[in-house]
Amino acid sequence: MKKKFLALSLAILIGSSQILTASAAREDEINQSKQQAQSELDATYAKIENMEAQQQALLSEIDEKEQELVQIMAAIDLLNNDIANKEVEIEKTKEDLAEAEAERDKQYEAMKTRIQYLYENGGSDAWAQMLLEDGDLSNFLSKAENTQQLYQYDKESRENFINIVNQTQELENQLETEKGDLEGMKQESETQKQQLEDLLAQKKAESSDYDTQIANAQSMAAEYTEMIQEYNAELQRIEEERQAEEARKKAEAEAAQKRAEEEARRQSEAQQEEEESSSSNSTAAGSSNTSRDEGYTNTNTDTSSSDTSDDEDDSYYEEEEQEEESTGSSSQGSATGSAIVNYALQFVGNPYVWGGTSLTNGADCSGFVQQVYAHFGYSLPRTSSEQRSVGRAVSYSEAQPGDIICYSGHVAIYMGNGQIVHASNSAPYPQGGIKVSPNAAYQTILSVRRVVG
Repeated sequence: MKKKFLALSLAILIGSSQILTASAAREDEINQSKQQAQSELDATYAKIENMEAQQQALLSEIDEKEQELVQIMAAIDLLNNDIANKEVEIEKTKEDLAEAEAERDKQYEAMKTRIQYLYENGGSDAWAQMLLEDGDLSNFLSKAENTQQLYQYDKESRENFINIVNQTQELENQLETEKGDLEGMKQESETQKQQLEDLLAQKKAESSDYDTQIANAQSMAAEYTEMIQEYNAELQRIEEERQAEEARKKAEAEAAQKRAEEEARRQSEAQQEEEESSSSNSTAAGSSNTSRDEGYTNTNTDTSSSDTSDDEDDSYYEEEEQEEESTGSSSQGSATGSAIVNYALQFVGNPYVWGGTSLTNGADCSGFVQQVYAHFGYSLPRTSSEQRSVGRAVSYSEAQPGDIICYSGHVAIYMGNGQIVHASNSAPYPQGGIKVSPNAAYQTILSVRRVVG
């Protein structure tokens, strides 16, 4: 009977184990697929984070370039205003020049008329005739003195008006040169403006492309997430089926054990009845009811199954952001303003090259100032807008040799006496060059910076 019970229990266990084995294999397969999907999801999230960081850096660069574009556009407006004012000054100077030339010609014609009258009324004998006609030497000397004074007046007037004409002509030339400087700077600013606009268009296109890539990656991440949820649901269903199968197996085992115990009890009762019937045939006098307790041992075979569960290790990528703090250091030298000016003057006549930093082969305005100061150990920023923040600010009335005069889109080194030395993309050199200009205030001065002293 015991063997029959064991055989039944074994059959139940074999059937259950086959089901559990198939379930475990399917569970392993799903776990592997889930782990692969989780790895892909983590990689996609890392890719999204990297693209968002790159896009953010790109947007920051776009903001900076837009601010720079606004500054250049403001500089162009200011240069247009300075050019318009310079044209007004030039027109006024031309009018003054025309008036001076007319007055000069008028004085010259008057002088010629007086000379002509004198010679037509006596020629070289005029003085003798005046003496004979007058007869009075004192009157003659008085007339001679008056005539000499008239000659002297004519001479001085003519020289004075010639000087006025020359000075007015020089002023007009200077204004034309200054206007050329302004127009050259405007052209340079227009070029920078166009380059910035092209760069901004490119950067904005790149940012839009990032939007598309990020949206595609997010869509892919959503698909992986949905796939993982389906895998989790399948694993949950397998777990529930396994628990149900284990419960069914346990119930069948308990039922089989109960049936075996019941069969053993019936057999024990039948055997006991048979023994009692045999003992009742004994003699009545000496009969004694003997009861015989027969014990038997029931062996309960408990089958236990152990649930196996796979611990799933979900691995996630952790990105550790490390920020590198870079601190810019600028060397500080020692020099005098006059030494800086004298050094800068050595390069007068060398060519102007936009974006250049060579004092001999070509430099633009900010490159010229930067390299002159670098010779004395001072590290200045590269652009004219950045150089407006170096050193400390002083008023133009307090400007000293060596100070930096800052205009809209232009910088120069102050020489003293209202003069500057700078790299300018205009006359008198064919393509511009390093030169001295006599009027530091030829355009609007935005700031005067003192680095030395």
